[in-house]
Amino acid sequence: MSSQRNLKRSSPWKLRIGERRGVLILGDLLMAVLSLAIALYYWGLSVRFIEFDLTFLQERVPAWFYLLPFIWLLLLIELYDVQTAGNWSATLRGVASAAVIGFIVYLVLYFYYVDPPRSLLPRRGVAGFIIAASILTLIWRRLYIRIFTAAQLMRRVLLVGGGKAGSKLLQVANDLWPPPFYIVGVIDDDESKQGETVEGHPIIGTSEDLIDVIAEQNVSDIIVAISGEMRVSMFQAMIDAQEQGVEITRMPKAYEELVGRVPIQELEADWILRSFVDEARVSRLYETTKRVVDILGGILGMLLFLIFLPILALVIIIDDGRPIFYSQTRSGKAGRPYTIYKLRTMRRDAEADGYPQWAKEDDARATRFGKLLRKTHVDEMPQFINVINGDMSLIGPRAERPELVEMFQQHVPFYRARLLVKPGITGWAQINFGYVATIEETVTKLECDLYYIKNRNLWMDFVILLRTPNTVFGFRGR
Repeated sequence: MSSQRNLKRSSPWKLRIGERRGVLILGDLLMAVLSLAIALYYWGLSVRFIEFDLTFLQERVPAWFYLLPFIWLLLLIELYDVQTAGNWSATLRGVASAAVIGFIVYLVLYFYYVDPPRSLLPRRGVAGFIIAASILTLIWRRLYIRIFTAAQLMRRVLLVGGGKAGSKLLQVANDLWPPPFYIVGVIDDDESKQGETVEGHPIIGTSEDLIDVIAEQNVSDIIVAISGEMRVSMFQAMIDAQEQGVEITRMPKAYEELVGRVPIQELEADWILRSFVDEARVSRLYETTKRVVDILGGILGMLLFLIFLPILALVIIIDDGRPIFYSQTRSGKAGRPYTIYKLRTMRRDAEADGYPQWAKEDDARATRFGKLLRKTHVDEMPQFINVINGDMSLIGPRAERPELVEMFQQHVPFYRARLLVKPGITGWAQINFGYVATIEETVTKLECDLYYIKNRNLWMDFVILLRTPNTVFGFRGR
């Protein structure tokens, strides 16, 4: 019988998305450690009358210098998105940005510090590391793109279900470059669909053909996109495939891995209770640690804000007069209202009719200086006081006005689920999507918010904080 047919096992080189990210990190770390060795050798040989030996390493090299490989990996944080890593132009920009940021930070420290002496901030060593790390990382990343994005090393995926959920997944996969995997076709038990295509991919059989198709196409993975009732024959065929080494993933999980969002348009009505609420639970240790980080980060943010406040206030007054600040009511955790404070960036008559409005790209209501403040998100710095008070967190969904929340609930499924956590100054949606101006964009941003709520942990929070400066310096605000 076909169900007993032996299937070829997937090659260990056909990596999943998470495994590719691990390969990227390991390769970057290896290049960074090699760059450290090159920098130390170059530095040692360039110092007169000192040979490159153990004495040099013990007496002239400060302890922090050995942390450079790990600092380099943090500067490359944007390049650990698998899709970005597969794009050579994005890789060039990312490595160049990391080198420039590292160089600027070093210059600031070098010219600012007098004590400890500048001998602890070696110019030759740091310059040698940055140059070597940039070159070696680019060589490694080029090799990664040539090898791990090749068709021969892609996982071969069979999609089960050619309906709405399957079509949505195929749309997402088709829009990604390089492709995350190779789709061999679609299996569907609806006889009327046989011979048709879904988003450019053929429907090549039913559950009765599944095992044969897997064997013929050397399928490594099955993605199940059946939202309704599944036939017993389909279930049994997939069990047979799984027993013989084929990996099976549900569509929502595959969607999350591809784009970092939850597919709210394709989920059953009771999904929020059956899955989301259970998976969104976090430990008390996480909540306590996050609160401590919020307080410390809020205090540090307020101190930084107070340093620049006199200059910011003066420019706002010169640009458009008083007031400097403005306040609004926002919906917090569980929908509880609270008051936020921001630097004023809009004209005083921005909402003369009293109705809330979406912020637009290059909003005409913004003042001249206000446009810059909004682009860099500096106008949101007074919200650090909300973080200290406990109304907000450093990381979470963007806070919305109660009127907009009420409107969104009527048009966007599961919208209120984003109120399960405190709103944040930055967040997964903010660094990946930014502002919204339409219902369709609101749906996409909500998918990001729910992905964060469902998967949040201390490491994810740390990654969001590291990626936030790119949003600020990239002028991605409105």
